[in-house]
Amino acid sequence: MPKISQRGVLMPQSPIRKLVPYAEQAKKDGVKVYHLNIGQPDIKTPEVALNAVKNNTLEILAYSRSEGSETYRTKLAAYYKKNDIHVNADNIVITTGGSEALSFTFGSIMDAEDEVIIPEPFYANYNGFSSAQGVKVVPVVSGIKSNFALPPIADFEALITPKTKAILICNPGNPTGYLYSKSEIQQLASLVKKYDLFLISDEVYREFTYDGLEHYSIMQEEGLESNAILIDSVSKRYSMCGARIGCAVTKNKTVYKTIIKFAQARLSPPTYALLASEAALDTPDQYFNEVTKEYVTRRNVLVDELEKIEGVKVAKPNGAFYCIVELPVEDSDVFAQWLLEDFRLNNETIMVAPAAGFYSTEGLGKNQVRIAYVLNKEDLRTSVAILKAALTLYNA
Repeated sequence: MPKISQRGVLMPQSPIRKLVPYAEQAKKDGVKVYHLNIGQPDIKTPEVALNAVKNNTLEILAYSRSEGSETYRTKLAAYYKKNDIHVNADNIVITTGGSEALSFTFGSIMDAEDEVIIPEPFYANYNGFSSAQGVKVVPVVSGIKSNFALPPIADFEALITPKTKAILICNPGNPTGYLYSKSEIQQLASLVKKYDLFLISDEVYREFTYDGLEHYSIMQEEGLESNAILIDSVSKRYSMCGARIGCAVTKNKTVYKTIIKFAQARLSPPTYALLASEAALDTPDQYFNEVTKEYVTRRNVLVDELEKIEGVKVAKPNGAFYCIVELPVEDSDVFAQWLLEDFRLNNETIMVAPAAGFYSTEGLGKNQVRIAYVLNKEDLRTSVAILKAALTLYNA
């Protein structure tokens, strides 16, 4: 029998999606499953974006430009300017989701066995993108006691080797919801300039910041033009996960031209999704005001209810719509599967994402889960009640 590649063997499973078969079986058995496991917002997509697809007059669904249409990139540059990020259309490559933007970036700046330093826990697919490119993830640990703040710069510096090519952050963070401060970004900027590294920032949750805090982008930092690569997406911003439109933004002309070569090899981003994404830029600011207000309420409900459960610790997020929760269990993978297979409260259960898959360091996150507060307030309360009852029975 022919064998698959070693790279295929080493490709990690998604901790977010690997439990799907158990959830599907529970649903077939008539059980209601509350999905706390995946960042699929229940917020409605802006009508202006949906109408752009519904009412278009295209007669041929043709290829788009490999780097995305000039009209969209120009309009996107204007959006960034509103956010004090000064770039132009020729700094932007449109991709099939933020995931492709990151894959193209890895392929453009790193060779096999090169290293990227990432604060952990981090978005689980960073492991997948790295594995696919043969790149080594070097984790620098942040902890729940500090609310997953940026680890000391000395910890980053101690990990730099001749193979180190980049530092990657997610701001605000998935899965932690941590929002890096301007001071933390500036510390990283100084470090990458000192060692001539790239600083990659995944900023897909830019709009979702709370408690009066503001997002500070690496693209706002002067003197970082050669080092900074911004990863972005419409998925969360406009609740358009299925559109699969993202982008890579950089003022480094060599990196930009290299990313375009990868973009040309896959031909083009999807045409209908480009139409929707361009139209979405006309979404009024009131949309984000209302969405952010809703997420703050949901976060507060979730955190308040979780803190009432004995033995549970939760890091309060200042952005995005995720939090890491530490549970009084030994193995959250086993517990999460048990919830779907064996536990029912009023014929309902919950689905969570075991957090070990968001770490690269073996053994970390074993008693943690990531919860996405993308459900309405009442469903969140019900979900936490289910979790409390489940923990009581599980530990009995």
